[in-house]
Amino acid sequence: MKTKTLKKNKVNVVTLGCSKNIFDSEVMMAQLKANAFDVEHESMDDDASIVIINTCGFIDNAKQESIDTIIRYAEAKAEGLVDKVYVTGCLSERYKDDLEKEIPEVDAFFGTRDLPRLLKTLKADYKHELVGERLLTTPNHYAYFKIAEGCDRPCSFCAIPIMRGKHISTPIEDLVIQAKSLAAKGVKELMLIAQDLTYYGLDIYKKRALSDLIKRLSDIEGIEWIRLHYAFPSGFPMDVLEVMNERSNVCKYLDMPLQHGSTKILQAMRRGITREKTEELVAQIRAKVPGIALRTTLIAGYPGETTADFQEMYDFVERSRFDRLGIFTYSHEENTHAYEFKDDVSAKTKKKRADLIMDLQSGISHDLNQLKVGNTYKVLFDRVEGDYFIGRTEFDSPEVDNEVLVKKTADNYIRLGDFSNIKITSADHYDLYGDLIL
Repeated sequence: MKTKTLKKNKVNVVTLGCSKNIFDSEVMMAQLKANAFDVEHESMDDDASIVIINTCGFIDNAKQESIDTIIRYAEAKAEGLVDKVYVTGCLSERYKDDLEKEIPEVDAFFGTRDLPRLLKTLKADYKHELVGERLLTTPNHYAYFKIAEGCDRPCSFCAIPIMRGKHISTPIEDLVIQAKSLAAKGVKELMLIAQDLTYYGLDIYKKRALSDLIKRLSDIEGIEWIRLHYAFPSGFPMDVLEVMNERSNVCKYLDMPLQHGSTKILQAMRRGITREKTEELVAQIRAKVPGIALRTTLIAGYPGETTADFQEMYDFVERSRFDRLGIFTYSHEENTHAYEFKDDVSAKTKKKRADLIMDLQSGISHDLNQLKVGNTYKVLFDRVEGDYFIGRTEFDSPEVDNEVLVKKTADNYIRLGDFSNIKITSADHYDLYGDLIL
């Protein structure tokens, strides 16, 4: 029996997974709003008649979170708390047939490129004139900015091409229009995302065109920071670094997932690069852009990873002193090349190795942060928590990187979404503390 009155034309969109899913949800929400739906994102009120879950299917933990969320809303539907439940995104793309059998309460499942079909199911039109329009779920001053869909890389462990398809670049002119629209709404920071930024343009311009795109975006009035996420190391276009040096609104920041520090494992992963070549590339990037912040991600426990292979990765991290680093434990994914191999590193060993890397990185991060004490940085402020204004330098991306905390006092006022100059007074492993320069 229903316990509350549901709003018939209200849709609650729930997003799981990465920034690319956030982008997709924002596009979907703009289309729904244009079709006169009342749209909310991850509302806890449970007063919407329709729930759309945008799922992640990347690794085991993400898949389980998606399944748990689907079950939660399927049960809510059975109790009369929701009228319709729809599922879209990567998990739905990859396991649609299985999910339909296991969770029949869901009204329909859609893939990663099925937005027009999802809208049609809701008796809504896909409005082509809205292409590029989004309802931002992030604070109004920054936005994830997807420049391409899919991936052509052959990485042995990755199921993204299965779920997202082949690489498709969005034309530069379309992206410029989108960026101008965001700037007009007050967005100051664009975080460029794709499965592989460096592949941008190869399909439509027959060359790597990332640097051309960045130049065009950096010319847009109101865009004060452009940040680069998810750059593949093999074939990295060095002309991007020249633009980074030339343009003051291109952050000296690069997110480049390297995945491992052992040549043997990198070759098994089909990454197209050795540890030695990786170290050369990192050195070149740092030489060409002094002070650049490098973020990377690694994988612990890939099939066949020996103690010696792990030690090689550990030593690589110790030498490289990355500014930011995250590490996943290997997830054995069906229909990937690596699935042919025995998943022979125990879960306990995977976790132990990941923990060792993160302990090492914590110390590196602490040391690097101490070097910032006494310096003044331009900081973009995102939110207020308790007694602190919380922001980021150009070397930090939201959610995953360091933050700058400034204590609220009677004589300092910081407006969210604005830049301020902050002198760093102290630092710990992952946070900087500072004072407003008036």
